Amino acid sequence: MNTKLFPEIVLNWIDGAEKGASDGALFNNLSPATGKLLCQAVGSRKSDVEKAVASARKAFPAWSGMTPVQRGDILMAIAQRMRANAETMAAIVAAETGMAPSAALGETGGAIAQAEFMAGEGRRLYGRTTTSAVPDKYAMTVRHPLGVAGLIIAANTPIANVAWKVFPALICGNTAVLKAAEDTPATAWFFGQLARDAGLPPGVLNIIQGMGEEAGAPLVAHPDIAVVSFTGSTEVGRMIAETAGRRLAKVSLELGGKNPLVVCDDADLENAAKWVLLSAFSNAGQRCAAGSRIIIFDAVYDQFRDMLLEKTQQLKVGPTDMDDLGPVINETQLINMVAAVETARQEGAQILVGGSRMTDPEHADGFYMAPTLIENADPRAGISTREVFGPITCLYRVKDFQEALRMANDSPYGLTACIHSRNIHRVMEFTQKVQAGVAVANAGTYGSEPHMPFGGVKQSGNGSREPGTEALDIYSNLKDIYICVEPDLI
Repeated sequence: MNTKLFPEIVLNWIDGAEKGASDGALFNNLSPATGKLLCQAVGSRKSDVEKAVASARKAFPAWSGMTPVQRGDILMAIAQRMRANAETMAAIVAAETGMAPSAALGETGGAIAQAEFMAGEGRRLYGRTTTSAVPDKYAMTVRHPLGVAGLIIAANTPIANVAWKVFPALICGNTAVLKAAEDTPATAWFFGQLARDAGLPPGVLNIIQGMGEEAGAPLVAHPDIAVVSFTGSTEVGRMIAETAGRRLAKVSLELGGKNPLVVCDDADLENAAKWVLLSAFSNAGQRCAAGSRIIIFDAVYDQFRDMLLEKTQQLKVGPTDMDDLGPVINETQLINMVAAVETARQEGAQILVGGSRMTDPEHADGFYMAPTLIENADPRAGISTREVFGPITCLYRVKDFQEALRMANDSPYGLTACIHSRNIHRVMEFTQKVQAGVAVANAGTYGSEPHMPFGGVKQSGNGSREPGTEALDIYSNLKDIYICVEPDLI
């Protein structure tokens, strides 16, 4: 436990102050790298959520009454405080996730960039003016906030996930209740402290710690939550959509992926191999945009498989900057990953490397999954169609471009996709025809810039897009305004 980074007991932020759970409940937060206790966090219940929502409702009139520029100035102050405390934030992220310090600092930088971009939207927040078909009539649209936003995030990139949701929600004039990921409570807590110290008024952002069923579910079901934004599994996303839909609340769902990366026979194989390893194994494969289906032309399959096998065997696993990937977030996830690989093996797939928990003395106490390459898996098997969310990827052999495109699209998911080819015609056709919210050429399946929309199709989401200016459509309503002029009174 590192008491210099965060307290022994991580509390909620409600109405600008730290609060315990109403019944005193606590849960343990373990280090994925060592299995040791980092801290405890309060286990919020429905009554705690209700207090947080009430605080947000109370703060809404004053916050929404500010001009967008004023709100943007406050959000920029938070971004500046994040930048000043970037190393501390990154250290907390590294402690809670097992990321290498450099990777955690990179994620923190991405969160700051998102914060700065959305703070700048306060000086835009565009509606539009247009013409009317009726003489002496003028038409325009303006944006209005929705009310209280319920924000639920995942632990894989904890501070980036906070920034993706909090800043667009607040710049639009909403107040918010953020349900922190249970595996990264201290990251959200520290952000709440920075926001308070930067001058965010009490109640504008409330942060609730706790488990999904005990804290997340009451937040989604609360009648005063006008919009729910969720990043996580497709299964939970469906439940959220059903609950919120019954009261016609707005919902934004950024869900899972089973993302294809196609390697053509004319690809730069060294570059493709580099990006396959990054897409599949960086952040221990814990990305909704991870490359988990590697589709390879038959002409280069054997050569490319051998390259990947050699490079995967050379990967270093651990929590330092000398390592290529770290642990997975918790032991339950690790057990599920090992079980998924074993099921694939029993169904006829071949495990080329990895496939098990790392139990050597250096890794035995943490939650480490060996980087895993699988081939000969049935494209319809569970390992091919269900998100595993770990350092596990499957190789598939195809004869040509058309078969590769068909296989890429033959998935219940559609989040990201990538093609490696020197042929501009293949690149253009793939990026246009692949069924995904994000299409990339000659790089990886992951990565989104702050000013660009991110989201998927099919079971990867409900069509919403965060971040980018498109996120403003999630957190605001458009109002048409018509002004009619009486010519005789001019």
